[in-house]
Amino acid sequence: MRPGLPLSASSGGYLPLVALSAVVLAISVALSLLLAPSQANRDAAGAESVEAALQLQFKDADGKALSLADFRGRAVLLNVWATWCGPCRKEMPALDRLQAKLSGTDFEVIALSIDRGGLGVVERFFDEIGIANLAIYLDESAAAMSVLGITGIPTTLLIDPDGQEIRRWAGPAEWDSPAMETLIRDELDLATAASTEPTPPTQR
Repeated sequence: MRPGLPLSASSGGYLPLVALSAVVLAISVALSLLLAPSQANRDAAGAESVEAALQLQFKDADGKALSLADFRGRAVLLNVWATWCGPCRKEMPALDRLQAKLSGTDFEVIALSIDRGGLGVVERFFDEIGIANLAIYLDESAAAMSVLGITGIPTTLLIDPDGQEIRRWAGPAEWDSPAMETLIRDELDLATAASTEPTPPTQR
């Protein structure tokens, strides 16, 4: 009997550790191949999530019904927040300054309030802290939480012009800092470059 070899209970003898590891590895690979979703399924799921996000319903300060699909063609920084959320209140001026810096035909900060009190409470808060550049968007039903898979606020999504989420932040941030501004620009540049890459021919 050689020391240092594990006992194989099924055979009554000893199975070398290397052989046992090889068996475990083989089983793991086989299971991963059987259980892993196909690329087609992953792509389909991604497409479905994009379409679901684009159909998210909310309204502006005039009561006009909108969805993210109305912003297609522009990059969007979607911030889900509420006036009763302390960190949300703290970061709102930074989002306002970011909107002033980057706003234009190709970018917009959407600060989407889930306050049940609706327009009145958001207007009072914006007036109180001097928000000048952000438009008011309202989701009084808080549908964004389930549609976007959000578990806490503030949560912020960076969405490319095609409606694809490319990055997500949980919690507040210094949105108008040079580092964050550079990060947002870089993320959008990468997304644009990826979307314009030619599709490789299908191999037969």
